[in-house]
Formats: sequence, structure tokens, C-alpha cells
Amino acid sequence: MDYQEHALSFTCQGDALFGIASVPAQARARGVLIVVGGPQYRAGSHRQFVQLARGLAAQGIPAMRFDYRGMGDSDGAMRDFQDVDADLRAAVDQFFAAVPGLREVVIWGLCDAASAALFYAPGDARVCGLVLLNPWARTSDGIARTTLKHYYRARLFDPELWKKIARGKFNIGAAIRSFARLIGAARSGGAPAPDAAAARARPLPERMLAGMQDFQGKVLLIISGADLTAQEFLDMAAASPAWQKLLAAPGVRRHTIAEADHTFSRKAWKDQVVTWTGDWLGSW
Repeated sequence: MDYQEHALSFTCQGDALFGIASVPAQARARGVLIVVGGPQYRAGSHRQFVQLARGLAAQGIPAMRFDYRGMGDSDGAMRDFQDVDADLRAAVDQFFAAVPGLREVVIWGLCDAASAALFYAPGDARVCGLVLLNPWARTSDGIARTTLKHYYRARLFDPELWKKIARGKFNIGAAIRSFARLIGAARSGGAPAPDAAAARARPLPERMLAGMQDFQGKVLLIISGADLTAQEFLDMAAASPAWQKLLAAPGVRRHTIAEADHTFSRKAWKDQVVTWTGDWLGSW
């Protein structure tokens, strides 16, 4: 389907924000707002966001990607992903203005953008769905346990590791010290990571759980099998009956690409994400 792309300029609390809307000739009433994750340009890792927006627009689904304050082209001070509610609201407002036939919005976010979407979505009735990829649920003990379980265990069975050890090209002392630090962190009792502790009273996973519980729309969860961020989220959820109940709900669909890295860097992985997103959007 034919589509056009429009450069957008709008404001958020006095700062200029910039984005791009990919608008099909016959746009559906449900669009996708793509939220940038981590400090990067709105094109996204490996141009994933560009390709996603264009892939959706080719299916008749309007899409908008943008830089929130302090990110990419947009003005303002750089901010934590937990403080972008105003930016998301400004972007949703602009998306509706750019696509007159729009009636509802799905927010698509990778990593900390998925977490930001969980915080924002329950407070905006225009948001009907969330696409969450490898959600960021980082705590100091959580990443320590995940690294021990999923990284070090795999390394022990890696023939290349033992070849390096045999050739004397592996620093065993440094590895032992690193392993000991992880053991200590894993036993720390669930304290938030240092950068989040000063700003938030509750651990990040608890705030994400509250957002998921309050959100009444549909959710598509996409997981990379070869990613520690994704594994930390899954381990956290597996240890929580509340999370297990939410993820098993009828309104939640889940897909996994077993070999994919955090940003779905290969073309086949990115294409699969576009397909799953488009199929899910058309299924309800």
C-alpha cells in the first residue's frame, strides 16, 4: 500500500520535539506510536524503527516515531525513561493531529521504552494496546542472578573458553573476582540499581507490575532468546505469581525469537517483528 512520510515538529512543556509519521493512503483507525529506548536517535538501533514504521504503513497501519526531550533531534535536557509521560502525551496528541482518521493508538517500545509505555498507558484512554519488546526490569540483584544463570552457565560449556584457559590466555583471577561480585549482588535482596534508587521509592519491577495491572488494553510481548535484559524480565516474572497471572491473561500474546539479540539486529528478525506486530494489530 502507498504511504507518505511527514516530518513533524511539536512542543512539550516549552521544548521542541521532532518526529516522522508514516501515513498510508488509506490509513486504519488504529496507529502505532514507536517510542525510542535508551539514548539514541529516533531511527533506532540498526534502523529498526524506520523499517518498522514503513513496514506497518505498507500494511495500512499509520505509524509515528519521535525523539522525546533530550534525545536525538529534540530539544530539552536528557531525561530518565521514567520521566517521559509528558513527552508521550505530546506525541500522542501530535499523532492524532497528523492522522485525522486516527481513533486509537498502540505504543511500541523496546527495552526501557517498553517500561515507559507501561507507566504511561493506564493514564491515557486513547492507548488501546502495547507492544513490549525485552522490557527493562533492571535491579542490581536481578541482573546478577540472570548473568550467573544464563551467561556463566553457558560459558562453562563453551569449548572456546577451555581452549583459552589451556593456552593461558584467560585471566582466571579476574573471572573469579567478577563471579564473586555477582554472587554478592545476587544476594543483596532486591535493591534497585543505583541510578534508579535515588529517584524512585519502589523497585522498578513493582512499578512495572502496577502499570500492567492498571492497563485495560491488549498486550503483545516479544522476547529475544539471546538477550540478558529479556531473561532478567522473564526470571523476574517467573518468580512472581502476580506477573504470571498477568502474562497468562487472554489479552496478552507472546512470541519469542530464540536466537535474536537485544535489538533484533538481523533483517530476518526485524522482519519477523514487523509481521507479528501487523498480524496482532489486525487480529482484534
